[in-house]
Amino acid sequence: MPETYSRIAELCRKNKITVTDICKLCGIPRASLSDYKMGRIKTLSALTLSKISEYFGVTVEFLLNGQETVASDESLKVALFGGGVEVTDEMWNEVKRYAQYIKDRENGN
Repeated sequence: MPETYSRIAELCRKNKITVTDICKLCGIPRASLSDYKMGRIKTLSALTLSKISEYFGVTVEFLLNGQETVASDESLKVALFGGGVEVTDEMWNEVKRYAQYIKDRENGN
């Protein structure tokens, strides 16, 4: 079984859903994951990986090789604020609280 499929199945298990559920939720044909698991196809499409990674809040890189690339706070601040503003600790903490709120809301908390 491909390691990418194993990571997807483990994410499903941790989130108490089935692989069939993730396919339905992401609009992915169940056959594509079955074919991948059984070796009938060698790769999943970028779109399929993107949908699954977005649903679970992980990177495609994580699905493919099990590692997350963590962006530095400074690069995130530039991406969010455009780099022309000094981002205070208060501003940065507010962004992190809002991101956590969105994550909790999406997870039904």
